[in-house]
Amino acid sequence: MYRIEIENLTKYYGDKLVLDDVTLKVREHEVVCLIGASGSGKSTLLRCVNDLVDFNDGIIKIDGRSIHDLDFTPAELYKKVGIVFQSYNLFPTMTVLDNITLAPRKVHGVPSEEIEAYAIELLDLFGLEEFSSAYPEQLSGGQQQRVAIVRAMATRPELLLLDEVTAALDPELIGGVLDVIKRLREQGMTMLIVTHEMGFARDVADRVCFLDGGRILEESEPEKLFSEPEHPRTMQFLQRIIEAGRL
Repeated sequence: MYRIEIENLTKYYGDKLVLDDVTLKVREHEVVCLIGASGSGKSTLLRCVNDLVDFNDGIIKIDGRSIHDLDFTPAELYKKVGIVFQSYNLFPTMTVLDNITLAPRKVHGVPSEEIEAYAIELLDLFGLEEFSSAYPEQLSGGQQQRVAIVRAMATRPELLLLDEVTAALDPELIGGVLDVIKRLREQGMTMLIVTHEMGFARDVADRVCFLDGGRILEESEPEKLFSEPEHPRTMQFLQRIIEAGRL
């Protein structure tokens, strides 16, 4: 079963072609990592999947239904698909618990008692139970990012989109966030991940897609892509990563 089907996706920003006839399918329980240089279209692709960005051509299906079907409401889409950005986007005047429970209560109508109990369960699962009453400014960057992931999980999504969630973190904070994502993988969560962490992509992904100029130039299992890339541009990109000591 395919959870995500992207077919011939094309996106322009003005005259600039950002996504060029992209086709990609993600199976249930599969983890697919998108890698490539900045500006290659990775984050735009992710935002298109969650209908946060309009696209010019192509189709995106979630569980076989086009995200633009008239009976596929935004509320239903956002409940089914969770997304986490590199900036935490937590509300600074709300506690951690209120940040997590806001959307389930206000958008999806989940009773407060039910969602608060589930939020505490998630916080405990990811080692954040002591921070339920804290405010974002009282947390480290890594803790805030883990809260953002918990917030995305609070609507019980069936698949998760992660957009460079470690990019804004100090190196010493990255490990804790990556551990959370690995735990989600072990639980069978379907994920589409944009990342610059090549070692993480190699460890956690079922498939890795290399994007360049808005196109998927190469995709394969991580061991093969990182050790035996076929496309010259992939080879060039990975060589620079290796020289920088990031793989």
